Amino acid sequence: MPAYAILALAIIGEVVATSAMKASEGFTRPGPSILVLLGYAAAFFFLSQVLDRIPVGVAYAVWAGGGIVLVALVAWIVYGQRPDLAGFVGMGLILAGVLVLNLLSKASAH
Repeated sequence: MPAYAILALAIIGEVVATSAMKASEGFTRPGPSILVLLGYAAAFFFLSQVLDRIPVGVAYAVWAGGGIVLVALVAWIVYGQRPDLAGFVGMGLILAGVLVLNLLSKASAH
């Protein structure tokens, strides 16, 4: 499986876990709490699988940046937590940074 496909699985695991954390209500609800644990376990497992093919700094930047944007999107859709203008600008800058790393940086060419 291509490294970035595995990294996408890591991002999905992190998004599921972080999104379920709110629903866990401080880990007082078993179902969402288990989803948090499984999601983070999957996220770290998949992230660890790509570190021999993608430089750790680039992998982490993509993982964190993708997670931030997708968690904000899920929070908006599921919990009605719409980002304000500064939030949109900030997330745009994060995405721009991830694109610069992947398209222009020699660090991403492993």
